[in-house]
Amino acid sequence: MGSSEIKNFGILGYPVGHSMSPRIYRAAFDAAGFPNYNYVPLPTHAGKLYFAVEGLKGLDFRGANVTIPHKSTIMKFLDAVDADAMIIGAVNTVVNDGGILTGYNTDVYGFLAALAEANFLAEDCHAVILGAGGAARAVLWGLCKRRAECITIGARNPQKADALAKDFLNYGRVEGFDWHSDEFKEMVRTADIVINTTPLGMYPEVDDMPPIDLKLLPEGALVYDIIYNPAETKLLRTARAMGLPTLDGLSMLLLQGKEAYRLFTGELPDLDVMKAALEEGLNLR
Repeated sequence: MGSSEIKNFGILGYPVGHSMSPRIYRAAFDAAGFPNYNYVPLPTHAGKLYFAVEGLKGLDFRGANVTIPHKSTIMKFLDAVDADAMIIGAVNTVVNDGGILTGYNTDVYGFLAALAEANFLAEDCHAVILGAGGAARAVLWGLCKRRAECITIGARNPQKADALAKDFLNYGRVEGFDWHSDEFKEMVRTADIVINTTPLGMYPEVDDMPPIDLKLLPEGALVYDIIYNPAETKLLRTARAMGLPTLDGLSMLLLQGKEAYRLFTGELPDLDVMKAALEEGLNLR
């Protein structure tokens, strides 16, 4: 369904010059017949976030995506926050309804939808999460929502891993460990899925990977890296060479974008168009 109405969207963060969001959403808007829907990068320094959020209202932006370093800080400047975003403690999508700004977190939707597309059932699984940062919180909440039997967090900082685990103890069986510890290695032996939520292996540091011994994994365990650039990280390449099934971060990125598009427009985008725009953008680098 097309529209001649002018609507503005953007992405708040710093830096945002590398973001694929403008390319992806513009392609989706054009394909849907929304030639007057604009999507622009909105580079915003930390001390200017309040004014940027007020600017969304003043300039009548319909919505915005939110990226590092503002996903948590922006919550205090919004009029309402969705339940998932409140539990995760981060917002990545803001919708403006007549001056009322509501924050959402579509990462959890994208994560779970990508697992479903890969035919992985998170119910009753033992999941190992690598990393204890913001991305780990969305993944952890998604696994709790799907009633994973056991969730193990391994991180460089064991105190951070333990603190994250305690934040979610009311929602499931969650434990945090130093990822170099013998206790963590023993947990890896019974994992059904390993999910990397760290930036280790992300472009341009493509020779990095988290310090996990994939040989400890049971046969058939899924190795999932939410990094999307490169699509096949060193972690996934290593797992594939060992005969383990793998899942990259492209699906999660596109599917969380699909949900944000729905929140922005009330309609579903052409996912093939979004995927083509993303792949084209990544090939330009």
